[in-house]
Amino acid sequence: MGNRGPTLEDVAREAGVSRATVSRVVNGVRNVAPGIQEAVREAIARTGYAPNQAARSLVTRRTGAVALVLSATGGSFTARLFSDPFFGRVVDGVLPVLRERAVQPVLLVSESEPARLQLVDYLRRGGADGALVVPLDEDDPLPGMLVAAGLPTVLFGRPRPGVRCGWVDLDNAAGARLAAEHLWAAGRRRPAVVAAPESAPAARERLDGFTAALAARGAVAVPVERGRYTEESGREAMARLWGRDPGIDAVFAANDLMARGACRFLAERGVAVPEAVAVVGFDDSTAARDAAPPLTTVRQPVEEMASAMARLLLARLDAGTPRTGSRLFEPVLVVRESA
Repeated sequence: MGNRGPTLEDVAREAGVSRATVSRVVNGVRNVAPGIQEAVREAIARTGYAPNQAARSLVTRRTGAVALVLSATGGSFTARLFSDPFFGRVVDGVLPVLRERAVQPVLLVSESEPARLQLVDYLRRGGADGALVVPLDEDDPLPGMLVAAGLPTVLFGRPRPGVRCGWVDLDNAAGARLAAEHLWAAGRRRPAVVAAPESAPAARERLDGFTAALAARGAVAVPVERGRYTEESGREAMARLWGRDPGIDAVFAANDLMARGACRFLAERGVAVPEAVAVVGFDDSTAARDAAPPLTTVRQPVEEMASAMARLLLARLDAGTPRTGSRLFEPVLVVRESA
């Protein structure tokens, strides 16, 4: 091959197939026998051939990139982005799936109306083949904007009514019921809730699932204070709950960071966890395992959910149809020392 790089013809010669066959394999055309595909891939590895992405895009009309979008409607969320392990877990789930297909992730952030318009315009002009969207607010208009623009879209969480796109989600109400049942079985009769912000996608399901499970057992007045998914907001919410009723014997928090904040407040007051107050979180993140004491929590398999989200989008792109699937995950209670 001299000083030039390997070409399709070189790969075809090495694999013993036609140039057209190599082109079909490189461009992901599926009407090639598996054995021939494998022979071509091995020849690509031996020759060191690297497809020209610009030329490949002309054939496939694909950029080879997918947008991973973090979206909020309430202004900047930079502090939460770097403090909450949830976002890192989403990335950990998405990246291996994209790498399997040599698809590059493009991280985009949308936190205002101008940012949303700019993002949609960027994607419509070919910035990426589709979008994996993690909305932080239930009323976020971005998913609807992306769908209206004809962009393949999959959400972490269910879409608003009328927005037809792919999604993955957890049965949040079932997870909250697991927490309530565990606390009730442990003899806790005066529970309270550190709930998520009202605008958060899963806030209503987690709160309603917990209180409904307790109401079915005769507990009708469950005090609730809301946090902002941060540890400090959990501490502040716990302080307000304690001010209302220092006889609370259990707390369910809508995420692990807020549960850890609740534990911190109780430790400052000399209240033993779980002897005096049992605490249950939600997510089973590193915050749960690193808490003092380690948190009993409802496991949300974020990495698996994010992987499924990426696979749904890639399947939609491969099919070339507007239909995108969905997947609902089941929660599991992880019992540790806090409850």
